[in-house]
Amino acid sequence: MKQFTSVQDLQPFPGTTGLSDAINTLVEDALKYKANPLMDKNLGAGKRIGLLFLNPSLRTRLSTQVAAANLGMDAIVFNVDKEGWALEFEEGAIMSGNSVEHIKDAAPVLGSYFDILCIRTFPSLKNREDDYSELYITQFIKYCGVPVISLESATLHPLQSLTDIITIVEQQHQFPSLKKGNKSRIVLTWAPHVKPLPQCVANSFSQWINAWGEADFVIAHPQDYELKEEFTKGATITHNQDEALKDADFVYVKNWSTYNDYGKIYENDPQWMLTEEKLKITNHAKVMHCLPVRRNVELSDEVLDSANSIVTQQAANRVWAAQAVISSILKSSDIR
Repeated sequence: MKQFTSVQDLQPFPGTTGLSDAINTLVEDALKYKANPLMDKNLGAGKRIGLLFLNPSLRTRLSTQVAAANLGMDAIVFNVDKEGWALEFEEGAIMSGNSVEHIKDAAPVLGSYFDILCIRTFPSLKNREDDYSELYITQFIKYCGVPVISLESATLHPLQSLTDIITIVEQQHQFPSLKKGNKSRIVLTWAPHVKPLPQCVANSFSQWINAWGEADFVIAHPQDYELKEEFTKGATITHNQDEALKDADFVYVKNWSTYNDYGKIYENDPQWMLTEEKLKITNHAKVMHCLPVRRNVELSDEVLDSANSIVTQQAANRVWAAQAVISSILKSSDIR
């Protein structure tokens, strides 16, 4: 694997025949690391990984540091938005404004310092064309000269999505009733929020679940909250949350702002918040959320603190997802 910015980077993947097979292989690798975290403790010896943050992080930052340490790598964290010069990403820019350093100059230097670069960016939610161009992470890839791992971009959060599937597979192994035949019913449901949030997690989860192909996948959201079809194609989409929740095995709760009229809040009906009462029509569904979560806005206390909630397990699995990805890149011929 040369880089990790979306599920598409898994194909072609050594020893696999397609995206579904590649996802399952990466999940298996992650679970092996969970069972034996230090089994490859010398794999990254003498190698450095740089974690660059253009916006805040808790789980992504710490889990990636732990994963790198488990592989013997030195991890260095740099908060570009607070500690570095303001970067310019546009080609041909006349730098007479606030930006001090161009990515064409900064990225190659960073590539000389590190064997792998991890980048976390965030959308403006003001200009859809700019955000969905993925300019920031694309420019790092173009100029740094080393493999790049996305720690979340303007449109996708692949490490979170890999984690989500790892967690679902674990639960299926523990509770076979959550899998009917070869598939579980997995529901992604929109939730209210106090401010507009990006579509990154919802886009990415949809992309990965559809590529995985081992779920009856349903997306529930109010009208006007459609996601980009590129990511949701293959899912059943409904505006009726109860209809979606019926017999669900897993319910992933997440807010996102509007895509078509970009970055807006049209709807904030508290009736969309998931409660214990709503879960009664599910198949004792396990409830997921990427965190952080606004309690009693997105999810009720009664759900988050119940046996149905697997958000802590989900967050803990971020280490193993990151470790599987970093390991795969380290094992590639370009890194050795």
